[in-house]
Amino acid sequence: MASKLWERHQAPHQALAPLEIAVHLNPVPLPLDTATYLKALREQTAAFEPLLRTADPDTPVTTCGSWSLHDLGIHLGQSSRWVAEVVRSGQLCREEFAPAAGEQLADWYAEGAASLLEVLDEADPAASCWAFGIEDAVAALWFRRVAMDTAVHLVDAQLATGAEVYVDPLIAADGVDEVFALMVPRVWQGSEQKPLPASVALRTTDTGHGWLIQPGDVPRARPLASGPAAAEVEATAAELLLVLWKRQPMDSRRISGDSTAARALLTATLTL
Repeated sequence: MASKLWERHQAPHQALAPLEIAVHLNPVPLPLDTATYLKALREQTAAFEPLLRTADPDTPVTTCGSWSLHDLGIHLGQSSRWVAEVVRSGQLCREEFAPAAGEQLADWYAEGAASLLEVLDEADPAASCWAFGIEDAVAALWFRRVAMDTAVHLVDAQLATGAEVYVDPLIAADGVDEVFALMVPRVWQGSEQKPLPASVALRTTDTGHGWLIQPGDVPRARPLASGPAAAEVEATAAELLLVLWKRQPMDSRRISGDSTAARALLTATLTL
């Protein structure tokens, strides 16, 4: 799949400037703080809304299967309202939401996004809250989840409409971390996926983050110093995130060592 984002990543790696070296030595701790997630979500929703207003609603969103841009707007509008109810109540909410007859989709989406932001802004991140049946889950998990979900779906809309593709590097790195912290355990348990053949190291070239993905019943992300890796994948945080979410392929030049092990990880179903 070709995209502006993919094209921007074709240049060879360059020597790190002093500031970049400092970032690599002292990467920002993950998960990020809830204020950062709120800021990112405000920016993401502000970027998504005009795409709904100006683009053909029947535009295919090929990174989301058979969905159109209209379908994607409905999904995010429903998700915003559902998460707002879950965080507000602390309980699993089974309500479904849809725009009223004749209501503009962009208006309905913007209303749901604003409501979610208001709920999150007033919520206590440490408050107990239902989250996928995770024991002792707190509301902070939802700050992260909606920021990551919206980041990936904004890319879907940007690719579909030809808009410039951009993911904030820190949000992208945090999204990679969330894939293994939240998504992989949910996807892998009870599935028929083949075990990974060997450990694979993932490194972000722009934020200085790294993970050692170790095989097992459920692949686990550990610190890079946890053990040896059969392969290493080095890319920008955004590139890694979109590869893990199957929004673009991995450039083979980013892989060193056992390419079979690396590709087993990168092509596995890791997300919902």
